[in-house]
Amino acid sequence: MKELKKLISQGESEKLEFKKSAADWKAIIETVAAFSNSRGGKIIIGVADSLKSAGVKVGKNTVENLTNQILQNTDPKVHPRISIEKISGKNVIVIAVKESPDHLVLAFGRPFKRVGKSTVKMSKDEYENLILEKHKDKLYFDSRICKGATLNDISQEKVKEFLRKAKFERRLNVSAGISIREALERLNLIKGNKLTNAAILLFGRNPQKFFLQAELKCARFKGTEPLEFIDMKVFGGNVIDQRDDGLEFVKEHIKLHAEIKGTERVEKWEYPVEAIREAITNALCHRDYEIAGNVQIRIFDDRIEIWSCGLLPQSLTTEDLKKKHGSILRNPLIGKSFFMIKYIEQWGTGTNRIIEGCLMHGLPEPLFEEISGSLVVLLRKVYTLDALEKLGLNERQLKAAEHIREKSRITNKDYQNLCHGISRETLRKDLNDLVIKKIVVRRGQNKGVYYEFA
Repeated sequence: MKELKKLISQGESEKLEFKKSAADWKAIIETVAAFSNSRGGKIIIGVADSLKSAGVKVGKNTVENLTNQILQNTDPKVHPRISIEKISGKNVIVIAVKESPDHLVLAFGRPFKRVGKSTVKMSKDEYENLILEKHKDKLYFDSRICKGATLNDISQEKVKEFLRKAKFERRLNVSAGISIREALERLNLIKGNKLTNAAILLFGRNPQKFFLQAELKCARFKGTEPLEFIDMKVFGGNVIDQRDDGLEFVKEHIKLHAEIKGTERVEKWEYPVEAIREAITNALCHRDYEIAGNVQIRIFDDRIEIWSCGLLPQSLTTEDLKKKHGSILRNPLIGKSFFMIKYIEQWGTGTNRIIEGCLMHGLPEPLFEEISGSLVVLLRKVYTLDALEKLGLNERQLKAAEHIREKSRITNKDYQNLCHGISRETLRKDLNDLVIKKIVVRRGQNKGVYYEFA
């Protein structure tokens, strides 16, 4: 009784609520839910606002009825401890509520929380975030348990190789004699005795035994359409090796130019290798592994396309990729491991580096597109006359392209001067066709409209 008096004397708080009567049962149930969704607490029924005990009438079924009301109107059902105590000869009802592990208790179908001395309704965003937090391990594919996988499915050599690289790149503090299990635990890739999907994708002896879709398909096509193969390879193995395999395939099928600058021989790839490496890394790290498709690299005469399974998170657009944006990892465990060996920087700058690499290399800005449920990064060559002719451009359009090459842009008036005697409608269709083919983009408005290479 002394402890209860002392508690009452302290007044209402984040963990204590007073009610005059059990007749205020709806507010009592809301507070039960609020305490469950906060840090727990006690409701004392029979205490007046003046902090003096007023007492409450307790009938034969008072506690039973109150218990049933709480059970019927909370979801999941809350089972508080309800007791009848006496203070100065008067009865009070004490409801002790424990903190819910996930803070997702509803009262009358609505979420409540405790803020200071008040019980308030949660916002929609707050409640949704709590749901996401509860199910995050289920939501992230890479953190789920890989059914049937054991340590025998892990390549010790690949784990050791990774640890050496992480120690060098990020100064990972690991002892030389660390066991494979300990290493995977350090990387959060094992839960209890069970391996995560990320463990198999990163270090599996044969990840495709568990995930057929985890392959990298590479193709060099003849011309500019995906019709006839010149070469095609499918790479299995883990996603770390696939990154290197994909880059080597690209280097086999793009040109390496050499020129003499001063007394030195300088070699330059047809495309910026670092930008290609970044795009492949992003595709493997951020793809949706629940989609049955594969990451693909498609090489054409005029471009390279890198396809990743899955669209961007809803909070990002393809335009966002061209500027500063947050880092949103679809596969956090894979992303963290890639970060530890400096495959990614985890700051949302990868696409910016791809753009910068292309521009520094003298190529057009790369395109980012969402096509058929995939995010596609498209790296393009500077258009040569031969490449433009292969795209099926007519003589007038070739003149326009040559003008853009010399002047960096072309206006409608420029095009009319180049093509005397041709109707404005025909010339308009010519330029629109170049836009549709993504060779040029339309800039400006009204009389200030002009066209430049895309």
